[in-house]
Amino acid sequence: MTELGRGSQVLFAVGALGIVVGAGLWALSPRVASVVYGCGALLFCPLQMLMRYEGRNFIVRRLRRQQLLGATALLVAACCMVMQAWEWGPARRGEWLVALTIGCVLELYTAFRIPSELSKEQ
Repeated sequence: MTELGRGSQVLFAVGALGIVVGAGLWALSPRVASVVYGCGALLFCPLQMLMRYEGRNFIVRRLRRQQLLGATALLVAACCMVMQAWEWGPARRGEWLVALTIGCVLELYTAFRIPSELSKEQ
């Protein structure tokens, strides 16, 4: 896996923190939470998509595709969260919770499996 630079790693961590804080802040202030979550997702997901795997291991390549699908689900959750908080667009119920759950499960699964497979490869 290609590594991000030091500045990109900091932005990646800030984005992940924004996602967690934004999702947790929903109960207190949905509009503020949607902005915080959206900014976090816009930092986290593109940086995750910039990381690449150039190897030939099929399992790691499959896990990487699942990780990208999880990042996309987190971006969809941000869009649905904004639609519900600002009462705009078709997603005005809890659709963002479904997308967030799918994204979190895929991200968590691949966060443990990819390093395990990479260590087996070496």
